[in-house]
Amino acid sequence: MRTRSVIPGLLAGVCLLATPAQAETLKEALLRAYEDNPTLLAARAQQRATDEGVVIQRSQALPSVTTSATYSEFLQQNSVSFISPERQLNASVDLSLPIYQGGAVRNGILAAENRVEAGRADLRSTESAVFTDVVTNYMNVIQNEAIVELAANNVEVLEINLQATSDRFEIGDLTRTDVAQSESRLAIARGDLRTAEANLVNARERYIAAVGAAPTDLEPPPPLPGLPASPDEAVAVALENNPDLIAAIERADAAGFDIEVAGSGRLPTVSLFTNGGYQNFLGTLGSITGAPADQTSTNATAGVRLSLPIFQGGRVAAQQRQATAQAEAALEQVIATERSIIAQTRAIYSSWRAANAIIASSEAAVAAAELSLEGVRAENTVGNRSILDILDAQQELLRAQVQLVTARRNAYVAGFSLLAIMGKAEARDLGLGEDGVLYDPVDNYERVRRIVWDWHWDPDPVATSSRTVDIPAPDGEVADTESAGD
Repeated sequence: MRTRSVIPGLLAGVCLLATPAQAETLKEALLRAYEDNPTLLAARAQQRATDEGVVIQRSQALPSVTTSATYSEFLQQNSVSFISPERQLNASVDLSLPIYQGGAVRNGILAAENRVEAGRADLRSTESAVFTDVVTNYMNVIQNEAIVELAANNVEVLEINLQATSDRFEIGDLTRTDVAQSESRLAIARGDLRTAEANLVNARERYIAAVGAAPTDLEPPPPLPGLPASPDEAVAVALENNPDLIAAIERADAAGFDIEVAGSGRLPTVSLFTNGGYQNFLGTLGSITGAPADQTSTNATAGVRLSLPIFQGGRVAAQQRQATAQAEAALEQVIATERSIIAQTRAIYSSWRAANAIIASSEAAVAAAELSLEGVRAENTVGNRSILDILDAQQELLRAQVQLVTARRNAYVAGFSLLAIMGKAEARDLGLGEDGVLYDPVDNYERVRRIVWDWHWDPDPVATSSRTVDIPAPDGEVADTESAGD
């Protein structure tokens, strides 16, 4: 009984599928997500909002100018006054320049700058997380397409086996039990194929959500560069470059400056001030001398203002204690983040090494299962093996093939996750800058940090990421491998 063997190309590489000329690469998927993923675009916008914290803090050290104008109508005149005006126009201009504010401004700026650095690290972390999600979904599509191919091939093999078994039953060479066993395995295989197709639909939907486009004939991913030789090396790199840890450290530093800002509330403040005023009675001011009264007047004042808090009901002390406790919490968060990174790095490294070991054992298992299946078929022709033995050998081969496909997917995802936690899975690390200008958060910071004009604003906010509602719902089918390669 001869049957079509499993497509050799399925197990030839990580992709396990023939690649047409217009296939999509992992780099293209990552670049699309870099430019269009809403989570990443939102993180960039949030960082631009964080940049403004420095400008807001610095504004407290700059001069402030205010003006006011008042027009008044006196509806009822003073009965004992002979010169009461009927209306009045007042205008004033006030200028204030802070000289000393107890260190609140300087420490507030330093805290805001640290939070900008923390935000940049958060943006790096979001970028790595988005890329890890893209790689995971990219490999999930490849894995599930391969499993669908294997399941479809298994159904075809079992259909041929059932036909051959039925033919032998007709001539009395096999029993009805043999036919029933073949029918049972075929029914299960068809159910497994439907499950595999449903899993492929789910993988394709998740890919669309992450990338913003449907997966099209995904190519095998390139080898991952810079993977560590030991868990200790991975941990050392992670502790130096992991963006989450960097963000936690920057926030702890900012919290330290917050203590000084809170304590400044008990210190004196000094400022220079000047103001000018203008008054006009609009020709309605009377005179008791008979000569026309002067209807306008001006005044100007300049001076130094000193303010020294004496008693504030314990508010400043409470604010400083609160800031101290928050700084302590931030320091503990640094340790917690460091612990988590160490544990995750070691665990991911172990998973990556295990997946590579499983690949080697699965390749040996596939080779042995193929040899076993051929031997069982040969022995069945001379009556030494039953149909059930053939079915069991076929199932064993399928399990080994699926395990190999899964191990290759797991090894690549674990390897990329290891790079991500080491801080080595960002756009610059992946060479995405070769295809366009990379987003640099420093550009926006430099753009806004010196703006002091109150009437400056950015354009109205608009969402720039694309929607996926118009992308057709994916199915669980896989293009025929042989025709795709023609």
